Amino acid sequence: MQLAARRPSGMIGFGLVWLGQVISLIGSAMTQFALGLWAWEQTGSATALALVNVFATAPLLILSPLAGVLVDRWDRRLVMIGTDLTAGMATIAIFLLNSSGILQIWHLYAAAVVVGAGQAFQWPAYSAAISVMVPKKQYGRANGMMSLAESGSTIIAPIMAGGLIGVIGLNGILSIDIITFLFAVGALLMVSVPTPQRSAAGEAARGALMSEMVYGFRYILARPGLLGLLLTFLVQNLVGAASFGLLGPYILARSNSDPIALGVVMSAIGAGGVVGGLLMSTWGGPKRRIHGVLLGMIAAGVFGSALMAVGRSTEIWIIAGFCAMAVMPLLNGSSQAIWQAKVDPDLQGRVFATRRLIAQISFPLGLLGAAPLVDRVLEPAMAVGGALTPIFGSIVGVGPGAGMAVLMFCGAVTGVLAALGAYLIPAIRNVERDLPDHDG
Repeated sequence: MQLAARRPSGMIGFGLVWLGQVISLIGSAMTQFALGLWAWEQTGSATALALVNVFATAPLLILSPLAGVLVDRWDRRLVMIGTDLTAGMATIAIFLLNSSGILQIWHLYAAAVVVGAGQAFQWPAYSAAISVMVPKKQYGRANGMMSLAESGSTIIAPIMAGGLIGVIGLNGILSIDIITFLFAVGALLMVSVPTPQRSAAGEAARGALMSEMVYGFRYILARPGLLGLLLTFLVQNLVGAASFGLLGPYILARSNSDPIALGVVMSAIGAGGVVGGLLMSTWGGPKRRIHGVLLGMIAAGVFGSALMAVGRSTEIWIIAGFCAMAVMPLLNGSSQAIWQAKVDPDLQGRVFATRRLIAQISFPLGLLGAAPLVDRVLEPAMAVGGALTPIFGSIVGVGPGAGMAVLMFCGAVTGVLAALGAYLIPAIRNVERDLPDHDG
């Protein structure tokens, strides 16, 4: 107990955790970039790349209800350490397989399952830890810092991986990633994450494991504003699978498989996220956070997905990627702050896990539908003289990648309409006013 008392906590402790995550995320993003190139060279298939995301997301969705309950029961700091170690072991396995010369595409799927299972515990643990580590007025800034960490890694990692992979190879990139995991675990070992006090709602929710697993669903269904906000994200993730879920194959197809073009665009996406993360970290978001959520969705659709689809040059893709990600920290940080303020900290593990399950179940479904649709229907239909070229050819062009562009463009339109529709629903528009804060 005395050792734990000497560990940093509050914003200082959170800052240490954040720094460890920055370093680890850079290594993970380098690995993701390098393995994406390897998979594309092996298969040349958008479906093969999309399946990596599907296999990563599926265990996350399946395990989320159980993970949320256990996160509320266990020491959240130890949960975060365990998930980082799990991801590190998956990377080590890929390293050993590649060293032996037997790495195959299905090995990436297996590793993705392991990482996804860890993510089922990691995200609710990190999200709930913020609520007890920093004051409520700092929620927006803390979430902005986490977005900044994720976005910053996407600036540095593609440039580093693109430049180093020809020198040190895939195994060299994997070695860097393995080392960076040690920084994330080390930072967590240094800090203290307070155990949340048991609330009246938390006491009422206690029961058998199965009962607690479904509690998150009951909690959200009983609050129409949170449910409506969540369903809006479900739609956004569905169309997002069609947009940025296939971004790598899209850029490679339209740039004649140029890894430099992909790296530059991914770095621009990261730069936009850094700018947005810095803004959110210092500003904290609008007073009415729902405006940050819904206006952010509209801006991401118009200046991100739609512009990415109609663009036919690296310069346009850079602008689109930058604009899309610049609003993401505002969008996601504002939403996260709403949930952190409304849900009691001792319930956040199971409620946040359920929230993620509902919001993200559309992403693998979207990928499973979008990737075969692109490979078998849209790409042939948008080839020169294809069946859909009279309709979309003047908007997104023709040839390789044009089928994916059609899907991106239609997804952008759908996402914007969903956000505008949410503004017309009072329960969503007034969720901050109508639903009291957990400490109110």
